[in-house]
Amino acid sequence: MQLGDVFDDFSFDARTASIEVTSVEIDSRSCTPGSVFFAMNGTSENGSKYAKDAVANGAVCVVSTEELKLEVPVICVAQSLLRGLLAHASSVVTGNPQLRCELVGVTGTNGKTSVTTIVGDLARAISWNGGNIGTLTNERTTPDAPELMRSLKAIVDGFDPSKPRSVVSLEVSSHAIDQARVEGLAFAVVAFTNLSHDHLDYHGSMDEYFAVKARLFTREFAQRCVIWCDDSYGQRLAKETQLAVSEVRRSDASEIVQTLTGTTFFWRGHLVNTPLIGDYNIDNALMAMTILSSLGASDEAIAGAMEFVTNVPGRFEVIKGASTTAIVDYAHTPEGLRRLLHDVRALSPTSRIITVFGCGGERDTSKRPEMGRVASQLSDVTIITSDNPRSESPDAIIDAVMSGCELNSVTYVQSDRRAAISQAMQLANAGDVVVIAGKGHETTQTIGDVELMFDDRVVARELVK
Repeated sequence: MQLGDVFDDFSFDARTASIEVTSVEIDSRSCTPGSVFFAMNGTSENGSKYAKDAVANGAVCVVSTEELKLEVPVICVAQSLLRGLLAHASSVVTGNPQLRCELVGVTGTNGKTSVTTIVGDLARAISWNGGNIGTLTNERTTPDAPELMRSLKAIVDGFDPSKPRSVVSLEVSSHAIDQARVEGLAFAVVAFTNLSHDHLDYHGSMDEYFAVKARLFTREFAQRCVIWCDDSYGQRLAKETQLAVSEVRRSDASEIVQTLTGTTFFWRGHLVNTPLIGDYNIDNALMAMTILSSLGASDEAIAGAMEFVTNVPGRFEVIKGASTTAIVDYAHTPEGLRRLLHDVRALSPTSRIITVFGCGGERDTSKRPEMGRVASQLSDVTIITSDNPRSESPDAIIDAVMSGCELNSVTYVQSDRRAAISQAMQLANAGDVVVIAGKGHETTQTIGDVELMFDDRVVARELVK
């Protein structure tokens, strides 16, 4: 791939146009011989200050909003055009992988990971190619364009060309929409799960949070959408979008039977038998099934395929011991925790619920007291611990959570997460359920500048014995 092919709207002399390009990067440390470095501005730093480092590492071109004197060509563009050009260049260099599949974009506060994972599983179960990108596959929920396109290329390169359809479902975060990480993508369908308190440190208000999510539901990105309409924001979005809408509600499922080993219900006249556990997973399943239906799969095939869907790692993951059951879940918002604990209570109505959770540092601080209120109201015993405190004081985060706890609740504080889980297991009597919330599938814990190996599921399996 030559520079003139990557930036075909720009005029170069013959020598510059023929420069070989191998990758697009936004981190100077990732540059290698043949890279094009995009000097993106962060919240506190100007990306141009790293341009010389990028060149030293092998970058053959720099794209910036400033005129720079370097040993390689510099393409200077307006700030408003930088993200779009980054998406374009990333796509071209990787061979436009988005044109070799049908993209599904899923956004919302809770459920994105589960819905995208189920969509991928369903596609494969009906003999389509299926893949997904998001929290379970990449460091960011929605990667920046260079990483996103490389991930997408790796997925579609692995698809079986003999299969009739290829679907890749992508988690689309509000940050990604606001920061134009999905600029230029054309989705076969976009989907909305729900909206509740989260990321207000970034968006400022629920109205702005909603407005950012709603940008995905325009003809710039798609022509049709699937929306969960038991959510008030979903109802609002369904009325405001100009896209063709498939509305989804809990009433779409009937004769629901749930246990700690699986769920059955009827959908559009077909029996669904799935290993997915928990009330909110019915919602996630309904969303995913409707997405597949909107792509043209038959309802009968979709319903039958639900038998082969796998439980999403760290989402209502049940770990059984001889006398105590532990449930590990990613719930890290007030609404997510509320739904999780309601589900546990419904599935184990005679059991005591002992909940272990914390709140992450350097994230929305306003939700911390609400998380404490929810946990202390809906649990028999609550143990507040550390999540990923990052650079914040773990004790200060715990104090903020404690400020929302019910006064007469049984609440303990143990900042060491392993010790907190151990305490929960020791407090548990036969038949009790220990809920470990907040980190789910994560395998590390960030304390200060140190990233430690820590997996709630591994610890729970050790201690539940």
